[in-house]
Amino acid sequence: MKTFIAYISFVFTLLINLNSFAQNNNIVKGYKIEGDSVVFTFDAREYSKFTQENTGQILEFNDFDIHNVVVSGNFNLWSRDLWKMHKVSEHIYQLKKSILDFSDEFIYEFKFVINNNYWAEPSRSDPNISKAIKKDKRLKGVYNLKLYTAHPSENGNAIFKLNGFKDAKRVILAGSFNKWHESLFKMNKTDTGWELVLQMKPDVYQYRFIVDGHWMEDPDNPYKTRNEFGEFNSVIDIKAYTAFKLKGYTDAKTVILSGSFNDWSTRKFKMRKMEYGWKYVLPLSGGKHHYKFIVDGQWIVDPNNSVKEYDGHGNINSVCMVK
Repeated sequence: MKTFIAYISFVFTLLINLNSFAQNNNIVKGYKIEGDSVVFTFDAREYSKFTQENTGQILEFNDFDIHNVVVSGNFNLWSRDLWKMHKVSEHIYQLKKSILDFSDEFIYEFKFVINNNYWAEPSRSDPNISKAIKKDKRLKGVYNLKLYTAHPSENGNAIFKLNGFKDAKRVILAGSFNKWHESLFKMNKTDTGWELVLQMKPDVYQYRFIVDGHWMEDPDNPYKTRNEFGEFNSVIDIKAYTAFKLKGYTDAKTVILSGSFNDWSTRKFKMRKMEYGWKYVLPLSGGKHHYKFIVDGQWIVDPNNSVKEYDGHGNINSVCMVK
């Protein structure tokens, strides 16, 4: 009985979701998209050859007993035991991971590790195989997995509209949220022009429309920034509703939420009294926000939030991260 490690390299661009396959939730070799999760999938029937890890010898992929399959990559320090896959059928192994298990980097590489000695060779005719040939012979024929910070959704939190241009044959939405892809996000034709609804993580994004190959800014969006071509990119700030809660202090007369998001106002955000204490909900842009509570005139940090930072002026503030 032979034992082996199968390595399949993938390059993938992270945070929430999308390439043309993932939009329909179809399985691409090595992974599929399910909401805010990446499901890694290894199917032994998809490979006909494998390479011995130490010698580089290419052998036929037949009649080998698989004891375990692990997802190993630079996102988990190339561990061979942390991300163990689960056997779901005779030939298929899967592992579901939340996008929160990854950092905010864009590029990753990973491999499927099987029994610790060999790596599988993907077919050169596979449409998803990268044409790039890596110097490391073990990484030849890698797959591309592209995950972006936005994906089309009927119930999404951002609506992009381009009025007019009814004679256009094709309109594409490209931006920093999809690495300026020139064909991925096709807009839908409407009675008034073109439209596309996306679900996006909170952040500030730049975007443009591509109308029959011609790039243009959003004429109805006054917020824009100059780009490297001397033209303008439109700007959109996607925010997420965030609840701030202060437990206790039920005898207080007034509690104010003050932070970097309201210029440390001592009056603007008056919190609402609840049975457990105090609450205030507001939309915030993605990123880091400093805050404090003002209880009857007394400034305090959030006693239920262990994350705190100095502000450079000797003050300690509570920290809220919006992702």
